[in-house]
Amino acid sequence: MSASQRPDATRVGGFWKWKELGRSVKKGEKGIRILAPIVGIRRKKDDEAKASTDPAAINKPVLVGFRSAYVFDVSQTEGAELPELRGITGDVGENRDRLIAFIERQGIELVFTERIAPALGMSYGGRIAILPGQSKAEEFNTLVHELAHEMLHKAERRAATTKTVRETEAEAIAFVIGKAVGLETGSASADYIQLYHGDASLLAESLEVIQQTSAVILAALQSPTTEQTTMPDAELAKVA
Repeated sequence: MSASQRPDATRVGGFWKWKELGRSVKKGEKGIRILAPIVGIRRKKDDEAKASTDPAAINKPVLVGFRSAYVFDVSQTEGAELPELRGITGDVGENRDRLIAFIERQGIELVFTERIAPALGMSYGGRIAILPGQSKAEEFNTLVHELAHEMLHKAERRAATTKTVRETEAEAIAFVIGKAVGLETGSASADYIQLYHGDASLLAESLEVIQQTSAVILAALQSPTTEQTTMPDAELAKVA
């Protein structure tokens, strides 16, 4: 939909997202109409809630539909310069299939849909949506990023953290896993984290949860004959 309205679009975002990034939509610019997901809360009945010990199962975020929304290409805005996002390259081999199998074992639904464009991936709590057409390396990185959200950012912890913390943690985990499987990430993760105003101090505060979550995902990617590897702290520090 967005491609037909503005085929030359490269990096897009909503009006307020550009404000967060220090840029403003130019006067008179026409927005690009997209379908944006609507996430609601599935509330369980009192007897179901009492029987459940999982807080996330009581009020569970679910995709309830889509609504019309408008985004703007970077060329339609003006203001602070944005960091240049560099692509992720490399051969993921069998790790993609192992990662998808792990996601399915967690009871997380995985779908590939163009409806989430321009986002590369979305996490809904029990459901991950991925934008098709990405390279295998970029898709793998997106899958890990959204899986990290599923593992960490729901129920009480979601309410107790800011978007900056959540995005920094998810991208740091994607960086760790990407490096461990041999992907060339360049400064992609660092650029992404800077977009959300994350920094080395925030990474240090989240280091334990990043390491623990990365270890769980790495263990799921190991073949039966391969010993688990760990990521040195020095490598993680390169993200900031």
